[in-house]
Amino acid sequence: MKFLKKGIKFLLILLVGLIVLSNLIILLTGRFYLYKGLWHTYFKGRSGPSATEYAIFPNRRIKASSPQAWPYHKYYNVFAPDTALLKQLLAFDMHAFVVIKNDSLLYESYWDGFSDTSHTNSFSMAKTYVCALLGCALKEGYIVSDSIKIGKFIDFEDRTVGEKVSLQHLATMSSGIDFNESYVSPFGYPAEGYYGTDVVKASVRTPLKTEPGTYFNYLSGNTALPGKCISVAVNQPLSDYCSKALWSPLGCEQDAWWSLDRDGGQEKGFCCLNSNARDFARLGMLYLKKGNWKGKQLIDTAYIEKSIRPNGAMDADGNIQTRYGTGMWLCEYKGQKLFYARGILGQFMICLPEDNMVIVKLARKRNPANSNDVMPAEVPVCIELAKGLK
Repeated sequence: MKFLKKGIKFLLILLVGLIVLSNLIILLTGRFYLYKGLWHTYFKGRSGPSATEYAIFPNRRIKASSPQAWPYHKYYNVFAPDTALLKQLLAFDMHAFVVIKNDSLLYESYWDGFSDTSHTNSFSMAKTYVCALLGCALKEGYIVSDSIKIGKFIDFEDRTVGEKVSLQHLATMSSGIDFNESYVSPFGYPAEGYYGTDVVKASVRTPLKTEPGTYFNYLSGNTALPGKCISVAVNQPLSDYCSKALWSPLGCEQDAWWSLDRDGGQEKGFCCLNSNARDFARLGMLYLKKGNWKGKQLIDTAYIEKSIRPNGAMDADGNIQTRYGTGMWLCEYKGQKLFYARGILGQFMICLPEDNMVIVKLARKRNPANSNDVMPAEVPVCIELAKGLK
């Protein structure tokens, strides 16, 4: 008993010491966003963000002003999914699986209290939306070229960044800016961008590491910056422009919410567009249609085609990378070239051109095997599951 009391006393002292030390570090570094980060992670029994916590942030509405329901496929939900494949996906807390085939809803299923109207965080799938909006702004003439340097829109602490880095460099993840992409460190860019109150300030103080356009390096700041540039170019919030240029023209059925860094602030362009699987699928189908939706060209075909082929940047080993285009991941499965968007907690929008099919899978948990940039473990499982439904 005496030993137990000493043990409890030691743990309490250790806990108090950690709290004091944490507060001291936060105060000395000025990283006050860590309070919010700690409160919404470790104090809630998690080590990272949740796919359903968008309400803890200010959000701006993306209005669905012209909702049009997906037509049902003649085999809608007729075929049951393969049990073994489904089990693999459900092991990582999948809560939505939707398949669009030939412009029709072939299959949908939801778990864990979710439905076709539930909102969930896109996480990095939002990067694809920012790149699509860049395509819209180019099509509509708000931005004359994606080769324009970003210093035209934003001031940087190091003027060299604004003078050398273009919108294309950012969209292709080849900016050369030295963002700290650590998903473990609370001082990394993802933590500050996600929990902080000034995503632009967090993005403009980082210097160049390599010559822009040379090396591929997947970094969240690379899409936070064009999100701000687009807002400046179109002279309206990114969410409002998304509603006008994409969300409403695509006939999305539900309003979406894009999380902001603070009240009245900037959308977090690297993540945090909160919507549902049915509406996420529409962007994938737009890309399959080369930017044309029901006869209206929302994004130039040339921009879409550029988005789904390697962007020419090199990997660190000096070889040309082949797994990323402009806002889209690229891979090949069983001889078929495909492209996809993805988020860190198991969010996927997979586009199969040869099948005219879009698969959206949403979840709460990351599969550790998804660190593979060539083809995350869930991609072939999703494809096989979807193809077994027809």
